[in-house]
Order: sequence, then C-alpha cells, then structure tokens
Amino acid sequence: MTSISTDPRPLRTADLGTLVIMSWHRETPEGDVPFLLACSLGDGEGGPEAVPAAVEGLLSRSGIAVGGDSVLDGTVLPDLPVGLLVVPGAAALTMPCVNAQFAPTPRWRAAADKRGYACLIFATRPWSGGEPGDSAAVAAFANHEDTLSTAAQVVLPVRSLRT
Repeated sequence: MTSISTDPRPLRTADLGTLVIMSWHRETPEGDVPFLLACSLGDGEGGPEAVPAAVEGLLSRSGIAVGGDSVLDGTVLPDLPVGLLVVPGAAALTMPCVNAQFAPTPRWRAAADKRGYACLIFATRPWSGGEPGDSAAVAAFANHEDTLSTAAQVVLPVRSLRT
C-alpha cells in the first residue's frame, strides 16, 4: 500500500540563493495600489533550475499555494504566518525562514498607508533581467504570464509599530 505524505517538502535554503523584495505601485481609478515582488536571483547552489522547488517549499511552510489565478486574502487570516511591517523609511516581509527588509519609495508608502494592505507576488521563477531597482522592469517581470501563473499572490495587511 502506498501512502502520501502531507509533510512539506524539505527546504533547501542553499537553492533559494539571494531573495530580493522589490516594491512598486500601480495607478488605478481608485488610486495607487502598492505591490511587492519577492523572488530569487537564481544564484543559489542549484542555479536557476533549483529555484522553483525551493520557493515552493518555502511557501508551503507558510500555508501558501502557488500558481493559478487565486489570490490569498491575508487581511482576513489573522493566523497567516506572513507579515508586512512598515515603519518610516523601511519595511520588512516576514515569514518562516525569511526576514527581508527593503526601503519603499514615499509614494509606495503613501499607497500602503492609505489602503492598509499591499499585494505580494512571490515568484517561483528567478529574476530574469533588468536592474532590480528599475520599477518598469519589476512591473514587467511581475505581470508576465509566466511569473503570475507560477507565483503565489497574497494581499498582506500593513502592520506598524505601535507607540
């Protein structure tokens, strides 16, 4: 008899390589929407070919599915182990095995503050070109069909430090 394990895939962090977080915003009729792209540079031990399995393993530990058109609404899931902390001049994406800090632009920060959330696209395919700081290259990569069809998409509530 064969049994299927529900344990998450083993996580080979060496295959993740360098994880980067890039922020941009998109103008809509209702105002700016803040976005985050999380992806590997493909420079891990196994090269770019190992990135998809490594990222899927990382995401499965957080209860996040990869692929498809569905968007996970983290604003209604208080136990989701993924968070977005935004403070003046900095922000951090946290999840099991990841604490990635980044410096959002003032316009991104204003959009995140106004909306109270940001849309995360966590790509399983490695970053494929352009400078990570080039917002047009980031948006083109994040909105590419190959990226979206194999990525996890999560709406994350913005949290801040309370004083």
